Amino acid sequence: MTCVDLDVVRVLWPHLSQVQIEAVRTTGPAVRIEARTNQTPAPCPGCGTASSRVHSRYNRHLSDTATAGQEVLIRLQVRRLFCDNAECTKKTFAEQVPELASRHARRTPILQRALAAVALALGGRAGARLTRHLAASVSRMTLLRILRGLPDPDRSTPRVLGVDDFALRRGHHYGTLLVDIESHRPVDLLTDRTAQTLAEWLRAHPGVQIVCRDRASAYADGARDGAPDAIQVADRWHIWNNLAEAVERSVARHQDCLTAAVTVVTSSSTEGQADSDGQPDPAGDPPPAAPVASAVRSDRWAVRARERHAAVHALLADGTAIREICRRLGLSRGTVRRFARAEGVEELLTRNGTGRRTSVLEPFAPYLHQRWNEGCTNATALFAEITVRGYRGGQTLVRQYLSQFRTTSCAPQPPRKPPSVRRVVGWIMTDPPTMDGTAQQKLDAVLAASSHLAALANHVRSFAAMMCDRRGHELEAWMTAVDADDQPALHSFVRGLRRDLDAVTAGLTLPWNSGIVEGHVNRLKMLKRQMFGRAKPDLLRKRVLLAD
Repeated sequence: MTCVDLDVVRVLWPHLSQVQIEAVRTTGPAVRIEARTNQTPAPCPGCGTASSRVHSRYNRHLSDTATAGQEVLIRLQVRRLFCDNAECTKKTFAEQVPELASRHARRTPILQRALAAVALALGGRAGARLTRHLAASVSRMTLLRILRGLPDPDRSTPRVLGVDDFALRRGHHYGTLLVDIESHRPVDLLTDRTAQTLAEWLRAHPGVQIVCRDRASAYADGARDGAPDAIQVADRWHIWNNLAEAVERSVARHQDCLTAAVTVVTSSSTEGQADSDGQPDPAGDPPPAAPVASAVRSDRWAVRARERHAAVHALLADGTAIREICRRLGLSRGTVRRFARAEGVEELLTRNGTGRRTSVLEPFAPYLHQRWNEGCTNATALFAEITVRGYRGGQTLVRQYLSQFRTTSCAPQPPRKPPSVRRVVGWIMTDPPTMDGTAQQKLDAVLAASSHLAALANHVRSFAAMMCDRRGHELEAWMTAVDADDQPALHSFVRGLRRDLDAVTAGLTLPWNSGIVEGHVNRLKMLKRQMFGRAKPDLLRKRVLLAD
């Protein structure tokens, strides 16, 4: 195409509006555009003097963003001009076209920005694979060079700074991540986690008023040396985690008391296991099941049955068809028909006044018990005998019914294990109103069996209330109460709090915490895995700081 519509050019390639397009051709999978600069005077980059005296002309080849899935290549003819200023050090200069070609560039600024975004999002190898589908294929090393050449963001010194470490190589080399807590954006990445490096960064960036950190002494010393006037805030999660470790040591010292929870399990299972599924005792006749009234039942199955029965009959009263009821309620046709046939929900909740379904094998259960006690344990023979007496079920049901007699007589139940130390620690560290009823009963049994664990639980709950309500002024009283009690593990925890008392008190009082920093650390780990763990610190720093 040699006749070029300027309106089409402005729509498809607005950055080419400052040059004259001579031809647009399609050669294979690429679109080639031939253009030249205008004949207007151009300023000298050295002195700024405008000049239109041409020294020579030459062609530049630029890659541009794809159009309709095709690669776009631009051949731009530019001029080299003389500088008419005798005092200027430049005798000649090449004219530049803003938003189209910068010095020594082989790609347009639009494509350069697109490739930089790909490199930031995906890194080298994955980004190179994506550029092939964007009709702007480049190598992974090109993307990494573009990424390393991006300027650092211009950000002011944060007022509230979050500090945490991350592993460049786990167990060998660690770095430090700095985050602005108020804006939730990373500030810098340090190549180690020493106190000296953090102190030097703080001295080079004065103005930090609050430092949120974990319990590491290196960060405490670095913040104290680099920003002595800043308030240090110990993260509440790390304090709570240190308390959990102390609780675990205390529970492990009294592990013998955990067997008290087994009695709760045994008693509850004994009450519910005796004929819970309606199966008779093999030693004699099956005991009669007590009738269960539907109005008394309040389990979730009964509540759901009442809700479905009311909904089905309400739709039936409005003249809704069975198929439409199935669609609205999300039930099968058989379920809807069963609810529709039942005049009252009692018919669905009670079966023969026993609160359970009647099995086809139940009328023959006494005979099976009698024959079992007489010594006949062959399921096939017993199936043949009750079939003669009118049984219409299958042999598998008989075999399953008799299998419980074999397991109870030949394989006694193994003794139940007490809960693990970590499980009991979880119960103690959990807010009581949010605990499951069974877990609460087991914990109560354990605490009743050990006065030390009961006192430990009281201390933990007092500390939790103080931490959640941010009553840091009560910390000294809490530590005094712990010191007066026989809790060696908590005594060690208290000694650690006293060594970092100001930061811990601030953490239990002020609203700041390191949760935002932990989130950025997790994202940093994702970036490391994406780059197969081979990214150098400078490249990792660019991807963290320049991310959207």
